[in-house]
Amino acid sequence: MKKSFKLEDLDCGHCAAKMEEGIRKLDGVLDVSVNFLSQKLVIEAQDDQFDEVMEKVVRLCRKIEPDCRILM
Repeated sequence: MKKSFKLEDLDCGHCAAKMEEGIRKLDGVLDVSVNFLSQKLVIEAQDDQFDEVMEKVVRLCRKIEPDCRILM
């Protein structure tokens, strides 16, 4: 399953790169892209694990950029 999410309050490109790198390492993630300029997260994960993966993604993003929110 592939989904796109709007990001709110992502403040820098470096943080976007760190988020993308961290998400890529999560189990169940097939592909990910975090675009700072468009404030967009595109993630592809296995269908049966998608909700679990997204919970991990939200925690990871808060750890890297506490003010950033993933709008679902």
